[in-house]
Amino acid sequence: MEIFHDYEVGENCLLIDINFSSKPELNAELSELNGLVHAANWQISATVCAKRSLPDPKYFCGSGKLDEIKKIIDNNQIDLVVFNHAITPSQERNIEKALNCKVIDRTRLILEIFSQRAQTHEGKLQVELAQLNYVATRLVRGWTHLERQKGGIGMRGGPGETQLELDRRMLRQKIAQIEKRLEKVKKQRALSRTARQKNAVPTIAFVGYTNAGKSTLFNKLSGAQVLAKDQLFATLDPTLRKVIIPKLGEVVLSDTVGFIRNLPHNLVEAFHATLEEAIEADLLVHVIDYADEHHRAYIEQVHLVLEQIHAADKPIIQVYNKIDRLEDVKAHIIYHKDKPADVYLSAQTGQGIQFLYEAVAKYFNQQWLKGVLVLSTKHAKVRAELYQLGAVEKETISDSGEYQLALHIAKSDFDEICAHNKLELIAKFSHH
Repeated sequence: MEIFHDYEVGENCLLIDINFSSKPELNAELSELNGLVHAANWQISATVCAKRSLPDPKYFCGSGKLDEIKKIIDNNQIDLVVFNHAITPSQERNIEKALNCKVIDRTRLILEIFSQRAQTHEGKLQVELAQLNYVATRLVRGWTHLERQKGGIGMRGGPGETQLELDRRMLRQKIAQIEKRLEKVKKQRALSRTARQKNAVPTIAFVGYTNAGKSTLFNKLSGAQVLAKDQLFATLDPTLRKVIIPKLGEVVLSDTVGFIRNLPHNLVEAFHATLEEAIEADLLVHVIDYADEHHRAYIEQVHLVLEQIHAADKPIIQVYNKIDRLEDVKAHIIYHKDKPADVYLSAQTGQGIQFLYEAVAKYFNQQWLKGVLVLSTKHAKVRAELYQLGAVEKETISDSGEYQLALHIAKSDFDEICAHNKLELIAKFSHH
């Protein structure tokens, strides 16, 4: 069943951005829309900006503005209209009918880019799931040409309605199949993480606004060949690499999909399995394009997405990247008492990479406990929890029958076990 089609590379687009706030229009939002369209390999022929207090229920931008857009389309041989907003299926139908032109919204634009970028099996599954969920709300469009009047005795609708129900059922089945396959991927990831935890290998996830230089920094540290282009969503699939951090040892780095402003909630849900690397990581490295004048707004957007995926409380090293593009900014590190350090560097030139190594090593060396914990037999439940975490390296039994557990455990995990069992165990823990 052909539900949707991909748009062609090189299509001529008209961009529409409506400012619904009382604040001055943010050039950053329009700049990002331009970046998204270029990432889809389309050509921008014209841009229309407008202000409204509320979206028009029928045409989103209003009938007067639509007449203006129609003239621009006819004069410039435009193939595609792209809204920098989420529009409803009925608005999309009405606008297409009025303009006699293909119309997509911001969510569909991002899905187009994702479909071009996905390389791995998991990435392709997640794109397909997101597309199917999106199209499910717009399925009626495919059957508007069929009869909808009531039929004869016992009939509740015409053939179009019957076909529509069949396709909805097929969609639901397809979505269920993909969700099952993604659940398998999720379990495989969980097994890999458990193995890493048992080996006490710290995990670090790179997060950040798309195009901040995450993949360039990831490549610099790991020697990986992750695609690093000056383009939004250049990297979609997660990549994991083991690296050696000086004064610390082996860690696992993971590169995740870049975040953007107003990332649609359903896309966050669809890419939850990929973002799990950030959710489950011991430490996040938030890469920031320090040379971008809007970097403060982008930092806020990244924190909003981290809240959406329930990772906002993770410890974060903030990396201010691209200092090579700024005058009078040198590579340096700033330490804090209550949180990990901030690092200023250039992933492109390698300036300041040693400060990032230093910040990571300092964080984990402070936050990991290594030593022997002595437990009485009545605390067998605590012992079991420590084994489940993979924190026990060796165990002996004392002459008095107590457990002597050689541990290598994250302090946060140790604190959580103490709180969960309402115990104060640190007095029984001798550090090595």
